Amino acid sequence: MRSQTRREPHRAGPRSPRGPHPESPRGPYRRGVRFLRRRWPVVVRLALWSVLETGQTFLTGYALARALDDGFLAGDRAAGLGWLGAAALGVVVAAYGTGRVYRAVADLVEPLRDSLVRQVVGRGMREPDGGAVSRLTQQVEIARDTFAGLIMVSRSFVFTAVGALAGLFSLDPLLLLVVAPPLLAGIALFAASLRPLARRQERFLVADEELAARLGLVCPGLRDVAAAGAEDEVADDLGRGVRAEYAAAASLARWGLMRTAALATGGQLPLVLLLATAPWLLDRGVTPGALVGAIAYVSQALLPALHNLVHGLGTSGARLAIVLRRVVWEGPPAVRADSAPAADAGARSGAGTGTPPALHLSSVTFAYGPHAEPVLKDLGLTVARGEHLAVVGPSGIGKSTLAGIVAGVLAPDAGEVRVDGRGVREEGAVARRVLIPQEAYVFSAPLGDNLRHLRTDAVPDKEVLAAADAVGLGPLLERLGGLDAPVVPGELSAGERQLIALTRAYLATAPLAILDEATCHLDPVAEARAERAFAARPGGTLVVIAHRVSSARRADRVLVMDGAHALCGRHDELMERSPLYRDLNGASGEGAGRERPGGGSDPALAL
Repeated sequence: MRSQTRREPHRAGPRSPRGPHPESPRGPYRRGVRFLRRRWPVVVRLALWSVLETGQTFLTGYALARALDDGFLAGDRAAGLGWLGAAALGVVVAAYGTGRVYRAVADLVEPLRDSLVRQVVGRGMREPDGGAVSRLTQQVEIARDTFAGLIMVSRSFVFTAVGALAGLFSLDPLLLLVVAPPLLAGIALFAASLRPLARRQERFLVADEELAARLGLVCPGLRDVAAAGAEDEVADDLGRGVRAEYAAAASLARWGLMRTAALATGGQLPLVLLLATAPWLLDRGVTPGALVGAIAYVSQALLPALHNLVHGLGTSGARLAIVLRRVVWEGPPAVRADSAPAADAGARSGAGTGTPPALHLSSVTFAYGPHAEPVLKDLGLTVARGEHLAVVGPSGIGKSTLAGIVAGVLAPDAGEVRVDGRGVREEGAVARRVLIPQEAYVFSAPLGDNLRHLRTDAVPDKEVLAAADAVGLGPLLERLGGLDAPVVPGELSAGERQLIALTRAYLATAPLAILDEATCHLDPVAEARAERAFAARPGGTLVVIAHRVSSARRADRVLVMDGAHALCGRHDELMERSPLYRDLNGASGEGAGRERPGGGSDPALAL
């Protein structure tokens, strides 16, 4: 996004997502519980297969203790080997159960993924969502994989802990007395850090997005920053963003230490205590085999399970909650703009009668993304029926964004857009406006089919040929071989494709035509002819996102978008009132108000 002159640097710190969040901090977790309750048969099946892991964990220490006490230390080698064989058999049975566990996890995860996909697609059909592709291809898959990982680590810890604690109790209750208190303390410490960690992780992501948005504003516009002498102000503004992200990262790192402390307390401290209290335990009847079995329980079962829980649930749990909020509950962020804010523009009345104007914008505000500055802010504009309006301004100021909002392609965050008195997305309004973008769409079909594409009725050749002549398509039509000639888009130049798209829109019944730099690949003479044809359509209204100065001079009125100071008026008025408009025209004398003969060397408006 290009920075603009005469504009104060953005000074806000990291901001929260747009609008109030519809969920409390516990919202994702409550929804997760409801999701699992609705699939309780799968949850029960998952738990039953997980019991096999409990048995294997139980045998990890118990069989080892019996192999030592009743076998090798007692001189019975066969008994020792038998108990070790039982432990090995437990591993095989647990492996079979783990395979069944994965099937049950899939039966939980895939419905979640399908539900998220339906919600993303459904919202994309109801309203524009520039992030829909990212949500479908990345964020939904992140949620799916993270949810599966959380189920696996949580389930594994619960059943592993049950098997290990039961084994400790069966060997000797004193062992449980040594191991259980630090284990519970570590779990409690970890649980207490979950919500603060999640909040700080999201705060870090918000700060990172805010800094990226600021860099997106500044980097493409370094030339303008230097020209305006705003290097120090912009550097200070970016410095505040960097410091905010650094502070968020430091806070996240400090709370991340809680996970290390929880792991040390719950997983490593029990092992130290077993070794430190070994003489005391042996004096009180704990057998050497039982002590070795307890060490096996802690080192081979509890410590790995707690490690997976802390790192899996601590990181992935917060990640899942954040992704779910973005995919399901937040308003859709549109794709980031390469433009700067526009503010209020002067407006004049519509037709001066009781009929509604062709186009009316009331306090329209739009921003690309929840943390971006508004591209349009409180913009008010009225275009009368039959009027020709040109929209000018530096490159990246929001002209194409305005065209997209008027055409209903983008939905404003605030304000109202009405076409012929109807909401811009109402069925009656959709049929009354047509947008011609800069990149013209032409498909492989006869030329006549391309030109009639926007008409539902039968259009006679005479009307099509008259439209082609008015817009300036006649020479190309003749060269291609008439209306029945096949069109191969790759063999046409960009200007030829624009002429076809312009003629197609001219034939459309929509009285409001929006040309979003739709003539930028034409020479000035061809551009002037096409614009005059649209302006002369009976009852037609024309809004042109101007590419050349001459487009603005041909218009009845001109909307000058200049960051925080947009103006609307006639060409001569703006030459007096708007320094930017004078700069765009490249002159300040009397000759600036006259169109150049033949359209030669007409400068482009993009700066």
